[in-house]
Amino acid sequence: MGNPKLDMLLEELSSQQYHQAMLIALKESDGQVYQLLTREYERRQNTLQLMAAENQCSRAVLAALGSVVQNKTAEGFVGARLHGGCEVIDDVERLAVSRAKEAFGAQYANTQPHSGTQANHIVLTALLESRDKILSLALDQGGHYSHGSRVSFTGKFFDVENYYVDKETFLLDYDAVRDKAAKFKPKLIICGASAYTRTIDFKKFREIAESIGAYLLADISHISGLIIAGAHPSPINYAHFTTTSTYKPGGPRGGLIVMGKDYDRRIKVGTKDIPLWEHIEKVTFPGVQGTPYFNNIAAKAVFFEETLSDEYRTRQFKIVENAKRLANNLLDLGYDVVAGGTDNHMVLINVVNLREGLTGATAQRCLEECGIIVDMIRLPYDKKSASVTSGIRLGTPIVTKNGMSTREMDSISTLIDSVLKTVKMIGDSEYELDESFKTETRDKVKQLCSKFPMR
Repeated sequence: MGNPKLDMLLEELSSQQYHQAMLIALKESDGQVYQLLTREYERRQNTLQLMAAENQCSRAVLAALGSVVQNKTAEGFVGARLHGGCEVIDDVERLAVSRAKEAFGAQYANTQPHSGTQANHIVLTALLESRDKILSLALDQGGHYSHGSRVSFTGKFFDVENYYVDKETFLLDYDAVRDKAAKFKPKLIICGASAYTRTIDFKKFREIAESIGAYLLADISHISGLIIAGAHPSPINYAHFTTTSTYKPGGPRGGLIVMGKDYDRRIKVGTKDIPLWEHIEKVTFPGVQGTPYFNNIAAKAVFFEETLSDEYRTRQFKIVENAKRLANNLLDLGYDVVAGGTDNHMVLINVVNLREGLTGATAQRCLEECGIIVDMIRLPYDKKSASVTSGIRLGTPIVTKNGMSTREMDSISTLIDSVLKTVKMIGDSEYELDESFKTETRDKVKQLCSKFPMR
């Protein structure tokens, strides 16, 4: 008779050897791609990553992404696959779903969407017919393409109206949203934003949706990590559907749909009356997408477990603390910080008001030449085009994950200020930046980053 413990140990060792050899195999098989990966590591390690739409997953998440479950094909959901050999990946998906529900305090979780945008498309396809009405935050006000932009699938097939932020305060005007909803009578209201720095009142959005009999979708991609930790109010039991990407809060690429108390609310589909969660699954497959990415689902499971830790949850509050410090520092230095500051992870700056000739595009470019990575972004009521913009967007998730605190935010503020007040503007899009200044600034950035290696 065999020894079960020995057999298990041998299997574990074989799996470990198989997976650990992957990077070596890449180097031997394709040195060019290996070198590109090395360059990207060095770029990230030696520059200040202030991208609000990016984060940095753990090496455990990366390991799951590069694992053998990548090779499994199986359409459908747990217990109802259209392929054989699903015992293990069923367990993987069950684990991811269970942990996602625990992380968000949800009653239902769908871990199969390939992205946050795909998660939105699944919900819209489940609820709406062609030309049904959607009310959402306008793209140039801080909304997202998938919320009804004309260049998106959502804008082409549905009748979309937008609500706006206040012109003076740049805050959401809930009374104006309520008035527009009453007049437009959408079937779906979407809340959540990709460029809004203040707290979103999901309770008020639900009240508005209830007043006209609309569904509410909360896209929390940018703030989902903060919501998990309690650093921002949660929409889970206010929105009928909550969607997020999983990389913005620090996990792998992918999307997620979670539902709270409305998960088993009934919806009429053809002649049948079924719960919302079941309809979402039928629309996920075969309605919108096919085979799930099981390596990503495994990585989501790893990430959701990480979000339950004290370290993760404490870090979310530090992310907000660092963003507030960055915003206050820049205000003190004379910058036009949109909405007067921030309640979350991002800071929006109107650089046009800083000095004549400066735009979001030139600010992004000259900062990057000095090792500081930010986004240009159109601001509400922006007079500049999308390719130029009046603003830049800063985010603190990555620098915080690597261990930086408010003290480092002071140094970062000084570096940003130095670059944007030193650059010489030439015409609408050209500028000059002294080479010795660039070298000196890059050295300062590299020195700062060296104290906080990637985690």
